[in-house]
Amino acid sequence: MAEQNPDDRRRVAAVGGRARGLRPDRARRDERAGGARTPGAGASAECPRVPAPGGEKGRELRGMWIATVGNIDWPKDPGASAAEQKKQFTRLLDRAAAMNMNAVFVQIRPNSDAFYDSPHEPWSQWITGEPGKDPGYDVLGFMLKEAHARNLEFHAWFNPYRVSRQTDLKELAPGSPARENPGWVREYGDGLWYDPGVPEVRELVTKSVLDVVNKYDIDAVHFDDYFYPYPEDGEFPDGDTYRAHGGGKDRGDWRRANVNALVRTVSEKIHAAKPHVRFGISPFGVWRNDSTDPAGSDTRALQSYDDVYADTRTWIREGWVDYVTPQLYWPIGDGAADYAELVGWWSEQVKDTGVRLYIGQGAYRVGQGGPWDDPAELTRHLTLNDEHPEVDGDVYFSATNLMDNTAGFATRLRDEHYARPAIPPVTAPAGGGNRGGDAPAPASGVTARPHDKGVEVRWSASPGAASHAVYRVDGKGDACSAVDPARLVADVRGGGIIDPTAEPGRTYTYYVTAVDRYHRESPPARGATAAAPEG
Repeated sequence: MAEQNPDDRRRVAAVGGRARGLRPDRARRDERAGGARTPGAGASAECPRVPAPGGEKGRELRGMWIATVGNIDWPKDPGASAAEQKKQFTRLLDRAAAMNMNAVFVQIRPNSDAFYDSPHEPWSQWITGEPGKDPGYDVLGFMLKEAHARNLEFHAWFNPYRVSRQTDLKELAPGSPARENPGWVREYGDGLWYDPGVPEVRELVTKSVLDVVNKYDIDAVHFDDYFYPYPEDGEFPDGDTYRAHGGGKDRGDWRRANVNALVRTVSEKIHAAKPHVRFGISPFGVWRNDSTDPAGSDTRALQSYDDVYADTRTWIREGWVDYVTPQLYWPIGDGAADYAELVGWWSEQVKDTGVRLYIGQGAYRVGQGGPWDDPAELTRHLTLNDEHPEVDGDVYFSATNLMDNTAGFATRLRDEHYARPAIPPVTAPAGGGNRGGDAPAPASGVTARPHDKGVEVRWSASPGAASHAVYRVDGKGDACSAVDPARLVADVRGGGIIDPTAEPGRTYTYYVTAVDRYHRESPPARGATAAAPEG
């Protein structure tokens, strides 16, 4: 099932146009998201009677996966200089920003290795071409800085159990935990895998994740769909582990319990270390078929519950994940796995749970025949998503395909659905609640003045803000006014923007709100009015 597995097959300028996602407020979710609270206003607020934007209107996550294994997306050439690698990476980020995306999912642990200086695992071969070789710069630090400079969330993508895409332990870097602990490793198919039933393996994965959480200012930890490996010829060779640790359980139930133990532990430790850091997983798009389980989807496909021992429904119901990103890489109307059926099924799974649902979209499939020869297929997916208020955004596999823009599909997505920027949905703890207290205090001192490239807007930043959202209305607006999410022109870090879409000679009023790490938003500061220069 290679086509369903993301990594192996693998702005500041304001924008005009209409925005996707401007749906009616989802009142039943507002309390969970904390969107209706207007804290931080206090005596220092310039417009104390104006509420913060509430509800879910206009909010969505828009992301792309950047796969590093096999140099799928980056770095394209592991032999390139550090300077050239950096240019390649920033081009990917610039593409995301140009499409009004707000998140990147970057694979930093593809094969029990690291795109950072790790005390637990060697440098990845995909950076330099040589396992264990120091690339000479802080790769993760660089990627994170550049992403945040564009106000793109950074979801650090870990593959939990894959060791290598070849079968010789001696080809691994000296000091690799797999090479030093061959009893943890199983050969299966054309690669090497850690055995999820070995307790020390789960400890290694957890330590690797926490090392990054504690050392780097990431926004989320992201696992892909590789738990037990996808079935190939024969059974995964974990018989000895099962005899040692199975405790008489059914073997399938035992395997699922091993995966569940990792997911639960990683979730608890991430949130204990840094409550604002989210934990999400992108499972295969089918949990179970309804022919196997009445609770499953009306599909006829591989089943992640039975084949890779990933019980996503339990993770959602137990609140072990903050978001789930099922890989729905099929077209609408597919005979085995209809995209429309699966969007509805996954929407039901997250309903009223507090877990966010982002849909994994198969951009790599555009141009591959059948419905995918129509570049509007993904556009139709997003239109269909609007019928399901539980869908909070989309993530595309992968960055290379968005860069290639086959048959103009990415341009179509941008024009028809992403014409305006969007703030990601409010982050609540998995399972509900309003993590982290109240929204930040408002910004203040907003000014606007003509600029040779449009209108320059500046403000005094809120001390509790991660970013600031800028809204624009035509003409001279009231000094204190509620903001409409449909009028968002930018969500940026720092204290100012230049709005290049302001039309020459036209007058606009700008309002600025503060947005924190949980995407909670303050009331607006007093507005500022300016006219764009003529000609």
